[in-house]
Amino acid sequence: MSIIVTIMLLFGGMKSTEAQSGLIQKGKASFYSKRFHGKKTSCGERYQNDKLTAAHISLPMNTMVEVTNLSNNQSVVVRINDRGPHGKGRIIDLAYAAAKTLGIVKTGIANVAIRVVGHNRKITEPATAVLFPLTNRLEPLLAPIDTI
Repeated sequence: MSIIVTIMLLFGGMKSTEAQSGLIQKGKASFYSKRFHGKKTSCGERYQNDKLTAAHISLPMNTMVEVTNLSNNQSVVVRINDRGPHGKGRIIDLAYAAAKTLGIVKTGIANVAIRVVGHNRKITEPATAVLFPLTNRLEPLLAPIDTI
């Protein structure tokens, strides 16, 4: 899969920093410990336990991704605002609120699918975690980032 994406990036005229909408990746997700609350992320924001954010190794900052727990089909949309994960074999590190929404707090790790759903956007409502069914009801929760 990654070879196909690389070829598409090289020959498709897409910048390497852009994420392809709808791109799906499967793997293991973990989440930040509550002790990281208030510490700076790679983009300079402060990590907050109750926000729907995540760390990904290569997706551009402010990319919106839908994360689905493959064991219970719970989904949540998060905004990439950090680099990681640093745990071996993991594809995404979730904020505590997102992990709780997906039901992975007790297990600490879960098999997930992530799908890019937008760029340069962030969740404006609600400010804390909400369970999302696997429907297309996610669009009203996305709003453009104010550019000042």
